Amino acid sequence: MAKPQDDTTHFGFQPVAADEKAGLVREVFDSVATRYDVMNDLMSAGLHRLWKRFTVDQAALKSGDVVLDLAGGTGDLARAFSRKVGKSGLVVLADINAAMLRQGRTRLVDAGVAGNLSIAQVDAQHLPFADKTFDCIAIAFGLRNVTDKDAALRSMHRTLRPGGKAMILEFSEPNKAIKPAYDLYSFKVLPTLGKLVARDADSYQYLAESIRMHPDQETLKSMMEDAGFERCRYHNLAAGIVALHIGYRV
Repeated sequence: MAKPQDDTTHFGFQPVAADEKAGLVREVFDSVATRYDVMNDLMSAGLHRLWKRFTVDQAALKSGDVVLDLAGGTGDLARAFSRKVGKSGLVVLADINAAMLRQGRTRLVDAGVAGNLSIAQVDAQHLPFADKTFDCIAIAFGLRNVTDKDAALRSMHRTLRPGGKAMILEFSEPNKAIKPAYDLYSFKVLPTLGKLVARDADSYQYLAESIRMHPDQETLKSMMEDAGFERCRYHNLAAGIVALHIGYRV
């Protein structure tokens, strides 16, 4: 896939000015925020919970670690991370979208998470944190929505401590054998579910399109290496429908 010129990008399949994408993505998540978790369970048949559990296991966090849950939305990973880092650690739940953070705050308060958690509205491309702040940065199903993914990866690398790891859980390129069925599901079933449950077919049409425009496994691995990460690898989940990429700041 050819990289768009600097002043243009893609919103799903639609070419748009680079400075317009963030606002368009914000509208999507403003629309679906209150039904986001229900839709995640429906459209993945609950598998997103297993993918996130695998991510938490691979993080191998220890007591006292400082973690950034980037594009963390409603806080699934933040809640799990807070248990791992304990009272002496810290988890920062961060997202660019205020509506998603409000849902995340409510869910985390209801779950009794407090003391070792903070919430910040941030842009992944320009993280407002000091160099070498975090032991781990995770971004789950959020990187594909970022306008300048290379800038986000560089920002993540900058704010990791030496020895820290970045973890990117994202939809990716599935096995060729299942691709026809996956495409049918993505472009027919997902928008219908979005219309019935979230009352927003267009946002889930964008979801399907944004997945197709996201870099495949090897391309994203190369992008991480270009941003300075070392020992990069990825794990394919669900026959490559989802992949977990891991890289380290050395």
